[in-house]
Amino acid sequence: MIGKIWNRLEEILLVFSLAFTVGLIFIQILMRYVFQNSLSWSEELARYLFLWQIWLGASFAVKEHAHLRIEALIDNVSPRARRAMAFCALLAWFAFSLFLAVKGSELALLLLKRGQVSPAMRMPMAYAYASVPVGSTLMAIRLVEEMIRFFRGPRTGEVS
Repeated sequence: MIGKIWNRLEEILLVFSLAFTVGLIFIQILMRYVFQNSLSWSEELARYLFLWQIWLGASFAVKEHAHLRIEALIDNVSPRARRAMAFCALLAWFAFSLFLAVKGSELALLLLKRGQVSPAMRMPMAYAYASVPVGSTLMAIRLVEEMIRFFRGPRTGEVS
């Protein structure tokens, strides 16, 4: 139940933020070229929204199996070796996600502590940088789900 809500919420957030960003950039273009006056904060907000879209999208892409994979080596080994290599890749990816979550949290907390704010909106920069630990943590959770599916899945060497 929670998984279904999380999946749907993630999807809704990504679609809504993309639509909002497109609208925001459209208004900025309209203001600049039609009214000869631009908004000082719109490009900055669009940039920060894009950061959040990237990191939430990375988590969503794990669920959808949409991340790029190089399979030249995997295609030339036995099913058993293929399965072992797939698990090692999941484990390395999980470890890297945790590393990003920890280091990203440290950086966001440091920026919050120092009180650094964005130039145009005067928003704490920690909010923009928080996209890294939040997205990486969500990706790590998705990777744990993938590892569970990996062990429950078929033993033929095929990994979804």
